[in-house]
Amino acid sequence: MKRVTAIDITRGLVMVIMALDHVRDLLHLPAMSQNPTDLTTTTPALFMTRWVTHLCAPTFVFLSGTSAYLSLRKRNDEAARQFLRKRGLVLLLLELTIINFAFWFDIHFHSLMLQVIYAIGAAYLSSPSLRNCQSDG
Repeated sequence: MKRVTAIDITRGLVMVIMALDHVRDLLHLPAMSQNPTDLTTTTPALFMTRWVTHLCAPTFVFLSGTSAYLSLRKRNDEAARQFLRKRGLVLLLLELTIINFAFWFDIHFHSLMLQVIYAIGAAYLSSPSLRNCQSDG
Protein backbone atom coordinates (compact mmCIF):
# COMPACT_ATOMS: atom_id res chain seq x y z
CA MET A 1 0.00 0.00 0.00
CA LYS A 2 1.36 3.40 -0.99
CA ARG A 3 1.86 5.84 1.87
CA VAL A 4 0.97 9.53 1.76
CA THR A 5 4.29 11.34 2.05
CA ALA A 6 2.79 14.59 3.34
CA ILE A 7 1.20 12.81 6.32
CA ASP A 8 4.46 11.04 7.16
CA ILE A 9 6.50 14.25 6.92
CA THR A 10 4.03 16.21 9.04
CA ARG A 11 3.87 13.47 11.66
CA GLY A 12 7.68 13.32 11.74
CA LEU A 13 7.91 17.10 12.13
CA VAL A 14 5.44 16.97 15.02
CA MET A 15 7.55 14.28 16.72
CA VAL A 16 10.72 16.37 16.31
CA ILE A 17 9.01 19.44 17.80
CA MET A 18 7.74 17.41 20.75
CA ALA A 19 11.15 15.80 21.31
CA LEU A 20 12.78 19.25 21.36
CA ASP A 21 10.18 20.46 23.86
CA HIS A 22 10.79 17.46 26.13
CA VAL A 23 14.54 18.05 25.97
CA ARG A 24 13.97 21.72 26.81
CA ASP A 25 11.85 20.63 29.78
CA LEU A 26 14.66 18.48 31.13
CA LEU A 27 17.71 20.64 30.31
CA HIS A 28 16.53 24.23 30.57
CA LEU A 29 17.29 25.20 34.17
CA PRO A 30 14.54 27.84 34.59
CA ALA A 31 12.00 25.24 33.38
CA MET A 32 12.34 23.58 36.79
CA SER A 33 10.99 26.62 38.61
CA GLN A 34 9.20 28.70 35.96
CA ASN A 35 6.32 28.04 33.64
CA PRO A 36 7.30 28.83 30.02
CA THR A 37 3.75 30.04 29.35
CA ASP A 38 3.77 32.50 32.28
CA LEU A 39 4.07 35.85 30.52
CA THR A 40 5.55 37.54 33.60
CA THR A 41 8.63 35.28 33.75
CA THR A 42 9.26 33.98 30.23
CA THR A 43 10.80 35.27 27.03
CA PRO A 44 8.78 35.62 23.82
CA ALA A 45 10.83 32.91 22.08
CA LEU A 46 10.41 30.43 24.93
CA PHE A 47 6.70 31.20 25.16
CA MET A 48 6.17 30.65 21.41
CA THR A 49 8.11 27.39 21.33
CA ARG A 50 6.08 26.05 24.27
CA TRP A 51 2.80 27.34 22.84
CA VAL A 52 3.42 25.62 19.48
CA THR A 53 3.85 22.28 21.22
CA HIS A 54 0.25 22.46 22.44
CA LEU A 55 -0.75 21.83 18.83
CA CYS A 56 1.40 18.71 18.48
CA ALA A 57 -0.69 16.09 20.29
CA PRO A 58 -3.98 16.99 18.55
CA THR A 59 -2.17 17.08 15.20
CA PHE A 60 -0.56 13.70 15.81
CA VAL A 61 -3.89 12.12 16.80
CA PHE A 62 -5.62 13.68 13.79
CA LEU A 63 -2.96 12.38 11.41
CA SER A 64 -3.14 8.90 12.93
CA GLY A 65 -6.89 8.85 12.37
CA THR A 66 -6.46 10.18 8.85
CA SER A 67 -3.96 7.43 8.08
CA ALA A 68 -6.31 4.76 9.45
CA TYR A 69 -9.20 6.18 7.42
CA LEU A 70 -7.18 6.26 4.20
CA SER A 71 -5.93 2.74 4.85
CA LEU A 72 -9.49 1.46 5.23
CA ARG A 73 -10.66 3.33 2.14
CA LYS A 74 -7.98 1.67 0.04
CA ARG A 75 -8.40 -1.83 1.43
CA ASN A 76 -11.71 -2.16 3.23
CA ASP A 77 -11.60 -5.82 4.22
CA GLU A 78 -11.60 -7.76 7.47
CA ALA A 79 -7.80 -8.14 7.43
CA ALA A 80 -7.31 -4.35 7.41
CA ARG A 81 -9.86 -3.89 10.21
CA GLN A 82 -8.23 -6.64 12.25
CA PHE A 83 -4.81 -5.01 11.79
CA LEU A 84 -6.11 -1.67 13.13
CA ARG A 85 -7.88 -3.39 16.04
CA LYS A 86 -4.64 -5.16 17.00
CA ARG A 87 -2.70 -1.93 16.67
CA GLY A 88 -5.20 -0.16 18.93
CA LEU A 89 -4.94 -2.90 21.54
CA VAL A 90 -1.13 -2.81 21.45
CA LEU A 91 -1.15 0.99 21.87
CA LEU A 92 -3.48 0.72 24.89
CA LEU A 93 -1.28 -1.92 26.48
CA LEU A 94 1.88 0.11 25.83
CA GLU A 95 0.36 3.20 27.43
CA LEU A 96 -0.87 1.28 30.47
CA THR A 97 2.43 -0.53 31.07
CA ILE A 98 5.70 0.69 29.58
CA ILE A 99 4.83 4.36 29.09
CA ASN A 100 3.25 4.73 32.54
CA PHE A 101 6.19 2.95 34.15
CA ALA A 102 8.58 5.26 32.30
CA PHE A 103 6.73 8.30 33.71
CA TRP A 104 6.34 7.19 37.32
CA PHE A 105 8.91 4.39 37.90
CA ASP A 106 6.25 2.72 40.05
CA ILE A 107 6.20 -1.06 39.67
CA HIS A 108 2.78 -1.20 41.41
CA PHE A 109 1.20 1.31 38.98
CA HIS A 110 -0.54 3.41 41.64
CA SER A 111 -0.79 6.29 39.17
CA LEU A 112 -1.95 5.96 35.59
CA MET A 113 -1.72 8.76 33.08
CA LEU A 114 -3.61 8.18 29.85
CA GLN A 115 -2.24 10.39 27.11
CA VAL A 116 -1.80 10.53 23.34
CA ILE A 117 -0.90 6.87 22.72
CA TYR A 118 -3.94 5.76 24.73
CA ALA A 119 -6.20 8.17 22.83
CA ILE A 120 -5.03 6.80 19.49
CA GLY A 121 -5.44 3.19 20.63
CA ALA A 122 -8.92 3.83 22.05
CA ALA A 123 -9.95 5.59 18.85
CA TYR A 124 -8.79 2.63 16.77
CA LEU A 125 -10.84 0.27 18.92
CA SER A 126 -13.97 2.41 19.06
CA SER A 127 -14.08 3.51 15.43
CA PRO A 128 -17.41 2.71 13.75
CA SER A 129 -15.60 2.02 10.47
CA LEU A 130 -13.83 -0.90 12.16
CA ARG A 131 -17.18 -2.43 13.09
CA ASN A 132 -19.16 -2.16 9.88
CA CYS A 133 -18.36 -4.24 6.84
CA GLN A 134 -19.57 -1.86 4.14
CA SER A 135 -17.29 0.26 2.03
CA ASP A 136 -18.02 4.00 2.09
CA GLY A 137 -16.60 4.72 -1.30
